[in-house]
Amino acid sequence: MGETENRQEDIPAIRVRELVKIYKLYDKPKDRIKEAFGFGKKQSHKLHYALNGVSLEIRRGETVGIIGTNGSGKSTILKIITGVLNPTSGEVHVEGRISALLELGAGFNMEYNGIENVYLNGTMMGFSEKEIDRKLPEILAFADIGDYVYQPVKTYSSGMFVRLAFAVAINIEPEILIVDEALSVGDVFFQAKCYHKFEEFKKLGKTIVFVSHDLSSISKYCDRVFLLNRGKLLGEGSPKEMIDAYKRVLVGQYEIPEHPGEVGLLEDEEIQAAAGNASGVNPKVLEYGTRQALIEEYSVTDDRGVRTTAVIKGSEFTVHMRVRFSDHVPAPIFAFSFKNAIGTEITGTNSMIEKAFLDSAEPGQVKDISFTQKMSLQGGEYLISLGVTGYQGDTFEVYHRLYDVINVTVVSDKDTVGYYDMDSAVKVADVN
Repeated sequence: MGETENRQEDIPAIRVRELVKIYKLYDKPKDRIKEAFGFGKKQSHKLHYALNGVSLEIRRGETVGIIGTNGSGKSTILKIITGVLNPTSGEVHVEGRISALLELGAGFNMEYNGIENVYLNGTMMGFSEKEIDRKLPEILAFADIGDYVYQPVKTYSSGMFVRLAFAVAINIEPEILIVDEALSVGDVFFQAKCYHKFEEFKKLGKTIVFVSHDLSSISKYCDRVFLLNRGKLLGEGSPKEMIDAYKRVLVGQYEIPEHPGEVGLLEDEEIQAAAGNASGVNPKVLEYGTRQALIEEYSVTDDRGVRTTAVIKGSEFTVHMRVRFSDHVPAPIFAFSFKNAIGTEITGTNSMIEKAFLDSAEPGQVKDISFTQKMSLQGGEYLISLGVTGYQGDTFEVYHRLYDVINVTVVSDKDTVGYYDMDSAVKVADVN
């Protein structure tokens, strides 16, 4: 009996082999119709590989994250695993009952009210009406949407919708829970409740697979992470390793593996596609100033000197800017500051405070300025502003200022109270 149980435990919860999903893309809707009816000899479509030969295994009891840029194939692979989509080729084997929370609206009838949709979903999962009757109080308590459960779900906000959908997904006793970004629309309190449920599921030995752009959650909850890009599996490993690799993908500096775990070089066009619009630079930045000095370039680099938009909490990072002077500027002051998503200024400094540069600058000179420090902010999204200012006599001048110019994500697996972490060392000793 013991050997049988061990063999069962060795069987992966999910096994994917050489998965391919191809879509035909048409420039015009009429081209699709022409091809369907065989009009014209010219092929009207292009082939798009949403997934291209992806193989992976997820063990029982693991919490696994799947990360990657938009269009990398993350949602596609989850839909194929859950049976929502059929692959073009390849194999998928699933051991255990799956519960999935994919895009909002999946599996719900918009005309039914909340309770009717609970019974609809439960029946689709194979439960009897009596079994759903027994689970209903727990589902409604977790969803916590009050009398809205008696209203058609088409009247729900996205937050209410995901509350009910997640409550159903976790209360049907799944062995495998799959979640695709849906939690991002819930409020912070509901997200905390969901992640607490993840912890309970992990302790019960259930398998969890989730896709998220929230790298802090990936870092905190996942045992292992898969990184996808343009339909290919770039690698698998610990959250730290794969988040670091993802940061390099965003700026086109990742080495793509020919086989999982091995390394090769990206082609130029793949670099551009990987980087996409994920540079973290605000395309509609607010700027002003006399322009006697101009901030020409700016970036953030991590502790290895690689340009990034994601910084791991506790690591060292550097804010860079390059400034060109078109006039004599006595004692210019270079500055940066961090704001949170609601606009509260959290921290910042400048070269005068740091006593780093007190000289004058002349026309035609170019200065490279770097601010290096340890990241102590809590996990989340932040905006960096940059500036070059100074004094002309007693008059304060702004030569060039860029507001909210770079978006930076702080990745954290431990957040304390407030805006930043004091990095406390805790000791507990017995008193005799």
